This record gives sequence, C-alpha cells and structure tokens, in this order.
Amino acid sequence: MSANDNQKISLQTLTALVVGSLVGAGVFSVPRNFATATGIFGALIAWAIAGAGMLMLCFVFQTLANRKPDLDAGVYAYARAGFGPYVGFFSAFGYWASVCVGNVSYWILIKSTLGAFFPVFGQGNTLSAVLISSVGIWAFHFLVLRGVKEAAGINKIVTIAKIIPLVVFVFLTMFYLKPAVFADNLWGDSAGDYGNLFAQVKATMLVTVFVFLGIEGASNYSRLAKKRQDVGVATVVGFLGVLALFASVSILAYGILPRAEIAQLRQPSVGGVLEAAVGHWGVVFIAAGVITSLLGAYLAWTMMAAEVLSIAAKKQDMPAFLARENANQVPSSALLMTTLLIQAVLVTTLVSDDAFTFALSLCSHLSLIPYFLSAAFALMLVLRKETYEKHSGDLAKDTIIAVLATLYTIFLLFAGGMKFLLLGFIIYAPGTILYYMSRRELGKRLFTPAEWLLFGVAVVGCIVGIHGLATGYISI
Repeated sequence: MSANDNQKISLQTLTALVVGSLVGAGVFSVPRNFATATGIFGALIAWAIAGAGMLMLCFVFQTLANRKPDLDAGVYAYARAGFGPYVGFFSAFGYWASVCVGNVSYWILIKSTLGAFFPVFGQGNTLSAVLISSVGIWAFHFLVLRGVKEAAGINKIVTIAKIIPLVVFVFLTMFYLKPAVFADNLWGDSAGDYGNLFAQVKATMLVTVFVFLGIEGASNYSRLAKKRQDVGVATVVGFLGVLALFASVSILAYGILPRAEIAQLRQPSVGGVLEAAVGHWGVVFIAAGVITSLLGAYLAWTMMAAEVLSIAAKKQDMPAFLARENANQVPSSALLMTTLLIQAVLVTTLVSDDAFTFALSLCSHLSLIPYFLSAAFALMLVLRKETYEKHSGDLAKDTIIAVLATLYTIFLLFAGGMKFLLLGFIIYAPGTILYYMSRRELGKRLFTPAEWLLFGVAVVGCIVGIHGLATGYISI
C-alpha cells in the first residue's frame, strides 16, 4: 500500500465529514421558523420535499465533480461553462454574497442568544448588538489577515458544539413530549384548513435551503475516499442522518409548546423549547453550544467567502486586484470586500422587523441562483450526452437526477417570492462593475446580446427593489 493510500479515509470518516459539512447554524432556528408558517403535517411535507430535492442537488454536484473534474473553481464554474462568462460571474458573485449574508445571520443569532441574558442585545438587531457585532466582524478580519488557518482542532470543537446540543434536545423533547399539545399542533391552524397546506409548505422552503447550505461541499470529499463507491454511500447515509436530525428538531418542538408560542420564541428557538421542557438550564446549555458553533463557523465561512472571490479572480472572472495576497498568503483584497459587505448587511438589520429571518431568507435566495445554474448545467450535459460517450449506462439515472434537481430549484425560486429576487438584484446589479473591470483588463467584449438582456433585467430589478424599499412596498 502506498503512502498516498494511507492518507485515504474510510466510509465512516467520510460519512462524518458529510454530516459535519451539512449541520450548520440554521437548525438551531427551525422550531420558530417552522411554527411561524405551519403545523406538523406541513412540516413533514416540507422536509420530504426538501430532503428529496436537496439529495438530488447533492447527486448533481457529485456527478459534475466526476464528469467535469477540470471545472475545479467552485460552484460558479459550472454556470460559466454552461451559460457563458457573465452568467458565471452572476453565479460566483451570488454565491459569495449568500455566504456574506449568511455570516450576518451568525452575528444576529449570537446576539439574540446573549439577549436572553443581557436584554440590551434584544433580538440581535439593537444598536448595541450591531456595534458589538461590528467589533467582532473586524476582529475576525484582522485575525484572518494574520494568516490564521482553520485547524482540525477547531473543526472538531465546532462539530461537537453543534451535534451534542441537538442530540440532547431530541432525546429530552421525546421524553417530555405532551401528546395533547402535539395533537393540537397537527395542522397549521386550529381549523385544520386543508386548502392552505400548500401555502404553509411554500412558506418554509427558504428555511430548508438555509439549513442545507454547504451541500455542494459533500462532493469535495470524493478525492479523499479509499473506495470510489464509498462516496455515494457516505453522501446518502450522511445526508439522510442529517435530514432525520433536522426534521426531529422541528417536529418534536410541536410536542412541547403550542404552535403560537413557539412562533413567538426568540432565536435560537431550540433554546426556548428546551427551556420550556426542562427549565432554565436548557436555554443556557443550548446557548453555549450555539455561540461556540457560530464563532467557529464564522471563521471558516469568512475565509471561504474570500477564497470564492480570490479563485474567481485567478481564473480571470473577477478583477485581478481580488487575487492579491498579503505576506501571510491571505487574499487581503477579497477579504476586505467580504468584510465590507458583511458590515453593510449587518447595518441594514437595524431597520428590520425580524433581522434573523430576513438574513436567512436573503442568504437562501442568493444561493439559489448558483444551485439552479449547476442543476441546469447537469441537465444540459445529459441532453447533449456530453461526457456519456463511454458511460451511456449512467445516462438515464443522471437525467432523472438533473431533471428533478432543476425542477426543485425552480420551485424554490418561486417559493422565495418576488421580494427576495428584487433584493438580490440590488446586490447583483452594482456587482456588475466588477465584471466590467475584469473584461476591460482582458480586453474582451463586455456582453453578448443575451447578456445585455440579462444585465437589463438586473438593472430594472435593482431599481424596482430600491423603489420598493423607499416606499415601504418591500419591507425587511
């Protein structure tokens, strides 16, 4: 056995890596977010749809990683290869922006968690909360600039901090579950309105996207596996385990408190539910796990966001200045842009009625464009039979996966609604300045006729979005 073989990892370790990459901060907020929209039946349907759709997306990323190994610049590379440089830029910029907005949600959740003990932080969007979070944002910025890397030890601590509180929550809520309360929460309202069930499920879709953000990372472990077939097994087993955990957290909460009370809990609502079951120590226990988890996750995702811009710049899809690195080999310009966007979005939460839900929904919607384009690229490959010349046996299976993943992402865009599409354009349209700079550096034509049309749609969407914010038609 070669030394390289010794560095390969087993099926069990591979499965653990998939679980670690999928369990994030969002799961700590699902009881309230689901209770705001629906009851138990609606939640079960929502998780079934999300589980099937996200598994198809997971398979899409795995298939693309195997069939297009040369496209190694991240998720946006698939959009560029399939639909041209401007669409590729849209995908890269949107993915980066979604990570930045997701990082804002971490700070809101940290301050909301502390708000249970220090009222000055409120729900995470008071002036004091924003000021303290801003200090934290820039402290992490300078920490990363010094070349701090995410060590394996940090990964282990963060994973333990995420998993243990959730597992304890599941077991305790099973033990303290009240059958009468659970039965009363079966439908989204007391009347059991069957006709409204679709609207209830639709309202939860962006929540399910948020909790599964990072699903594209599962395919990155393909190169680490001892056996190629282990990748598919680890992906399915790890994903189904995480799905069961997420669904359990949201469903079991309905057996502790009435739906209306869960919907009024502060975030992270997992803490409020556990407190209702076991007493005050429950919220303290969850708070410790949440804060440890989120600080570690913020460090990892901040570095990842800077890497997205840096890699795109090295591939000449972003301006060259974003590829610059300091003496510690940190992409300093990309990191600065990342921190500035995080800071800007954080400030907007001061005028938000529900800052965490706003950040969660915007983050999810921004990530949908890269996800949709990746699924559409996979669909394009199977329709053209590209890369299937020697593997025609996989064509039928991959066609089904690509069709289902594409339909799922289209449904998510519909479920997200026009509001977040317009807010996304407010970010996308000005971002085109970076595309203009990169095309000018390369001495290439700015847009094709189709790309001019896309740019026009983005500009109009941006103007409508700003007008909606100014007139109160769009609220955050």
